[in-house]
Amino acid sequence: MSLIRQLMCLALLAVGAQAAAPPNIVLITVDTTRADRMGFLGSTLELTPNLDKLAGESVVFTRAYAQAPLTAPSHATILTGTYPQFHQVNNFGVPLRKDLPFAPAILKAHGYHTAAFVGALALDPVAGAVPGFDRGFDTYNAGFHKSGREDRYHSVERRAGDVVARALAWLSQHPRGPFFLWVHLYDAHDPYDPPEPFKSKYASTPYDGEIAYADSVVGTFLTQLRARGLYNGAMIAVMADHGEGLGDHGEDTHGILLYDETIHVPLVIKLPGKTSTSKRVERRVGLVDVLPTVLDAVGVAVPREVQGESLLRMMKPAPQESEGTVATPAPPERPSYAESDYAHDAYGWSSLRALRTGKYLYIKAPRQELYDQSADPKAAHDLSSTATAVSSTLAGQLDAFRQKTISTQEAPKSVVDPEMREKLAALGYVAAGSNDLKAGSTEQGADPKDKVEIGNMIHRANMLLEDSHCPEAIPILQQTIAKEPGMVLLYSKLSQCLLLMKDYPQALPVLRKIAELSPDSTDAHFQLGKTLLIVKDYAAAVPEFEKVVAKVPKGEQAHILLATAYVGMQNLPEAINECKKVLEVIPEDYEANLLLGRALLLSGDAATALPKLMKAAALQPKAPGPHLALSNAYVKLGRFDDAAREQFEAKELGAN
Repeated sequence: MSLIRQLMCLALLAVGAQAAAPPNIVLITVDTTRADRMGFLGSTLELTPNLDKLAGESVVFTRAYAQAPLTAPSHATILTGTYPQFHQVNNFGVPLRKDLPFAPAILKAHGYHTAAFVGALALDPVAGAVPGFDRGFDTYNAGFHKSGREDRYHSVERRAGDVVARALAWLSQHPRGPFFLWVHLYDAHDPYDPPEPFKSKYASTPYDGEIAYADSVVGTFLTQLRARGLYNGAMIAVMADHGEGLGDHGEDTHGILLYDETIHVPLVIKLPGKTSTSKRVERRVGLVDVLPTVLDAVGVAVPREVQGESLLRMMKPAPQESEGTVATPAPPERPSYAESDYAHDAYGWSSLRALRTGKYLYIKAPRQELYDQSADPKAAHDLSSTATAVSSTLAGQLDAFRQKTISTQEAPKSVVDPEMREKLAALGYVAAGSNDLKAGSTEQGADPKDKVEIGNMIHRANMLLEDSHCPEAIPILQQTIAKEPGMVLLYSKLSQCLLLMKDYPQALPVLRKIAELSPDSTDAHFQLGKTLLIVKDYAAAVPEFEKVVAKVPKGEQAHILLATAYVGMQNLPEAINECKKVLEVIPEDYEANLLLGRALLLSGDAATALPKLMKAAALQPKAPGPHLALSNAYVKLGRFDDAAREQFEAKELGAN
């Protein structure tokens, strides 16, 4: 073979290899974004010119539905291709099971580099909001924390521009080979606070301003993909995880109800290829279908556990039928299922389930609902009491579908701790278990549609509390308590406000009410005991801490506070005993050493107190307290020079 022919063959082989290279995949999720704000879905608000342009080169699904109106379960559905009742991530803090199919893990196993750039603590696996979501990702860019003194955009969330800048920086450095890149934009989530110029332009409608801002950043991102030669050959999927209530059906935000304002979502998918044509698919689809569609489009086998269906067939242009042939009939339209456990987990109300099938929306609730969406798209007229046969049929279909798709495995428990609860509260969420639900509680409870205004009030108080606007939050909480006098969560929020304001006399009866409503809650007794210590009611504090240590014998802090209360009551033998319990487990504990030294000193045993106080001084050399106590010990031992030295040291460290 001549050299020229060899070179030509090599060139052809190289072209073939390049043509067979797997396409890059870009997944963009825009949080809390209603379908009716999209220009490509009929909005005349002109908020989304960049998404409209993408839609003009993509397949638009006009009737796409989320399977849950909450960030964690909805993204779990997108990334696993399974329903919430199967993946069981029905709220924050629930670990993603390792046996579930998961987009990054699947694609990584097929040679993809994988990266995620998320916009809020709500999708931070390390912080504990979504444990396990970093499985299969080479890079998972999160790193959020409770706001404290920082503004929210440097703590619990990031603006879209920051998220995209991080993603573009990764693209500039990513290794050769195909990549799967997930970009999550949180901006449309409340509080609605778009940056300028969107803040001024949309001053009266800040939610719309957030969507316009997010769209502008998506435009920047897509422009960069084009400039880097990555746009044409990539598969790009853009969707919302859920919408926003904005007062429709009484819900201000999202998470509780299952109407279209929070469940109907935008979904746009651009297939890989230099020339993409616009197509609109009017058939009903779900976010559960995204993963199988992506895998099908890039030639990766869809795991059998995936419950969604690939949409690729309906995305491609229909083949031309030759004369005389019979067109292949379209498959029957599938129903779309959705559910929410948020009202139950957070407030103790009923869970909700919904089925959209044919022309109907059926909602299973303590008082079921039925809407003819062809004649009543806003779901304003409930037909369940008149169309009883239809309601009964759809109730049976919903139950059968859920039973068919539910996991048989025991559901993982939420691992949200008090610190995580505070972090989620900064985003306006109430964590699972915050209302102290009793063990064995079922999904039944009050009908959420009757309680949604209570949820709105709690949310408003939550956001005010996060911004330290306690005087404004307190009357809202008091009004809500008047309507829901048995809800522990409300008293917890009210006590939090009063404690932040250091109004301890007003906080104490609220804390006592919490302990009365939740007698088995160690946290309730712990908080009450701490506040009683602050007001120096040692006799009342002792039984509260005794209840805590009886239930949590390894709770070192409770033992130390109980010892403090004993010291206040001059019950020194019991105080010494509690300190020793802590030091048996943690010999280097500063507070236990200091408190034991002080208790021994008060009991008259200065010689035994001395080594404990010296240990405390060594553990925290900049603390004046141990030096003051050492000075007193040396005086009792007649070592006046040593006492003077320790007194001087204490003053140097700031003691009064």
